[in-house]
Amino acid sequence: MKKRSLSAALATALLALATATPSHAAGGTSTFTASSNPILFVHGYSSSGSYWNTMADDFRADGWPSAYLGQWSYDWHQSNATTAQQLATEVDRLLAATGASKVDVVTHSMGGLSSRYYAKNLGGSGKIDAWVSLGGPNHGTDWANGCVDTSCYEMRIGSAFLNDLNAGDETPGTPRYATWWSPCDTVINPDSSVSLSGAQNTKTVCLGHIAIGSDPTVYGQVRDFVNS
Repeated sequence: MKKRSLSAALATALLALATATPSHAAGGTSTFTASSNPILFVHGYSSSGSYWNTMADDFRADGWPSAYLGQWSYDWHQSNATTAQQLATEVDRLLAATGASKVDVVTHSMGGLSSRYYAKNLGGSGKIDAWVSLGGPNHGTDWANGCVDTSCYEMRIGSAFLNDLNAGDETPGTPRYATWWSPCDTVINPDSSVSLSGAQNTKTVCLGHIAIGSDPTVYGQVRDFVNS
């Protein structure tokens, strides 16, 4: 059984974040091109834009301008539908700042839910080229049974929010969708929750829920996917 108490899971997550290794050296040759999109990073529950420090540093090392890397923070207590409305504003801001026509959206954990809501219900699919979910509770997680925020209720298996989000096409519109899931993720239960019908779904090596966002191999795969 992979169930853990909420407090134990949060303690493990915070420890992993605090002890994460420094940013690894990315490729010596720039992989940023004229067709590369700005990237909006969307963190998960009980987190902030700083979660993406390692991955954003790696993109910079691979040639992405800092202006193309949006490490957005939001109020993770609120409904994911509310966050999706704020995300729409952030996407427009990033597009205006860079002059790009589309963004790539890279999400961790609960960040996948608000961004999917944006793509499905708020016209966001027309502004997203590539969408990435790292350890996302796309079909719910029993870990969310231990917390009480509105956003956390929405992550529970069988919630009305998830039922509506997953009804019909799980990967709507023209964006390219991809997910990464770890067999050692003790926050997303069951593991199968992450994968989406119509997406490129990738199993990682044994990585914790927090570590998936700073793993060098996952970074390289995400970089190649958004840049393809």
